[in-house]
Amino acid sequence: MTEKSTPRYDRPFISKVYENLPGYGVDLYVGGREGASDVRLLRSHGITTVLNCAVNLDFNYVATPDEVSHDSRVGYGPAPIRYYKLGIVDGPGNPDTMMLAGFYQLRGALDQVMPEKPSYPIRDRGNLLVNCRAGRSRSVVLTALFLHLHIPQEFPALSDAIDLLRIRRELRPDEWHETPKPMLVAAAERTAHWVRLIEADRAGQPAAGALRA
Repeated sequence: MTEKSTPRYDRPFISKVYENLPGYGVDLYVGGREGASDVRLLRSHGITTVLNCAVNLDFNYVATPDEVSHDSRVGYGPAPIRYYKLGIVDGPGNPDTMMLAGFYQLRGALDQVMPEKPSYPIRDRGNLLVNCRAGRSRSVVLTALFLHLHIPQEFPALSDAIDLLRIRRELRPDEWHETPKPMLVAAAERTAHWVRLIEADRAGQPAAGALRA
């Protein structure tokens, strides 16, 4: 299935960028606002989890609120999609720790196990979508950072993962200079260094090798 967005972007609403992720067995997708807002499309691709990393974009997946809301309060309750939110600016202005938080939030979304309680009705574990407004910059660099650190034998450099995502997300070569934004790539490089130090300290080992799943 190929869902094309508006001619402005001329790429799918969502793109599968990695299949059968080692240690998890799920597929990773990257997309923009059109794909992330289409629950039927998400479910048709087996996507049960969405990480929205755009600070200037929000979604409300709650179809049936727990109670009727008055005029000044939005609806709340369980949704058919497990939804995580990270607010990254697509350009300068982000503390470096935002990218670090994004990496651990993405890994946490994959690792998290929902308890068998009525207050957690949505427990399906399926594929995961990382989105931003257009699926060109923030979502690409965050997903590439995760692949680089999670599968270093396949993506020894961050640029290796970015190159793969540019192709699988169908980004045009004439926009590669800003997809993703250079300052976000630089932040991801610094984050990769910090994560190796953090994980090595946790393991009591030198900062090298793959991360623990």
